[in-house]
Amino acid sequence: MNLNRRRLIGLTAATLAAGTLLPLGTASAQATDPPLSALQRRAVPLNDLDSVVRMIGDARVVGLGEAGHSGHEFFTLKARVFKKLVATRGFTTFVLEASWSTGLRLDNYVTHGVGDPEQIMSEEFQGQYVFWNTDEHLDLIHWMRRYNVSHPDRPPLHFVGNDLGYPGGEAFDQVTSYVTTHRPGLAQQIDTLYAGLRPARGTQAGAWMAQQLGKDTASRRAEADRAEHALTVLRASGRPRGSRDRAYDWAVQNATAIAQSFTGYAFPDDEFPERMRYRDHVMADNTAWWLAHTNGKILLASNNGHVAYTSDNPQEFPEPVGAFLRKSLGAQYVNIGLTFNEGSLNALPDYTAQQPQKYTVDPAPAGHNEHTLDQVRYRDFALDLRTAPAAARTWLDAARPTRSYGLYWSDRAPETALARSYDILVHLHRVEAAHLR
Repeated sequence: MNLNRRRLIGLTAATLAAGTLLPLGTASAQATDPPLSALQRRAVPLNDLDSVVRMIGDARVVGLGEAGHSGHEFFTLKARVFKKLVATRGFTTFVLEASWSTGLRLDNYVTHGVGDPEQIMSEEFQGQYVFWNTDEHLDLIHWMRRYNVSHPDRPPLHFVGNDLGYPGGEAFDQVTSYVTTHRPGLAQQIDTLYAGLRPARGTQAGAWMAQQLGKDTASRRAEADRAEHALTVLRASGRPRGSRDRAYDWAVQNATAIAQSFTGYAFPDDEFPERMRYRDHVMADNTAWWLAHTNGKILLASNNGHVAYTSDNPQEFPEPVGAFLRKSLGAQYVNIGLTFNEGSLNALPDYTAQQPQKYTVDPAPAGHNEHTLDQVRYRDFALDLRTAPAAARTWLDAARPTRSYGLYWSDRAPETALARSYDILVHLHRVEAAHLR
């Protein structure tokens, strides 16, 4: 996340030349600095991902970050890691920092072939989620569908959104369908509470989110109260007698997701940090819910600032998703931070912009974490920060400028202590802007 104050509700490969050695005679080949020498000894190249998988160990949720919301190599590395974990560790779920209801739509395609993913992405990945509407994500979604079709004897892969930005109609439909079937006596009350909350068919996600932010605080609070009341009514009704299926659990989770969205918008504008803490807590809760109710191991794809254990901007983003997941899951959660030295990224130029622009990122200057990391002899590499030797650990524990790009372009770099933020670090020499659709 960059340091720009954001009014929005949140958000805050070309083939990897992963095992390539940098030319002899460079600073990396002639390294004499003790921290750099220690990093050299422990870094492993990314020409294959076996070492990264060994670092991940028995974790059931892997948070894989990114130093910017729209880098080609960030997205393709996440796809590579997910595919590797599917093949070797039985992972089944790709969780993206996207709305819960968006995940429902894309998962229906991945698991059942329902819908057109290009259209779904076009309609859903708008506003703060515009950076996800890329060729790279579409390629992954198509691969997941092909996998499910080709392997009917294996646990299906799932696509999940854990965020609260847009309460799409799919979540409402699942709640009302459950009530009609299992609790018909509550149908009228639920319909009344949800009246005017469900976005009309054909609503564009970006326009809805902008309109919601434009409402006065009292109106947003009133809508949140109705959504929360509906959730309370549904919970109070209890599981139908004799029912052993998961319909009740899913109905409650969808009602929860609806309430989360409207509650997120209900925070007054001067309570931005509280809104962001709530949002990160929601993303952690939804991720943990999926793990508990499906037993499906998860790759969580999000920004470094979300998957981390500590915030690089605690005044505005007090507690990240990673901190909440570590509390709830302990060692079952492992995170991976991504850094890079140079290249390009997509970002919005300012608060009023609707479409991202491509920005050039110059090599990291001296004093930045990336400047030292890029002197390691491998072009792209992974490092287990938990087992780093003392000389490297001292350097890794110190906070220094580290690139972190959110929605809006900024060349400011918040100070980050890598070893206090991540379990594993992946550094890429060069990243190019993702291919927006």
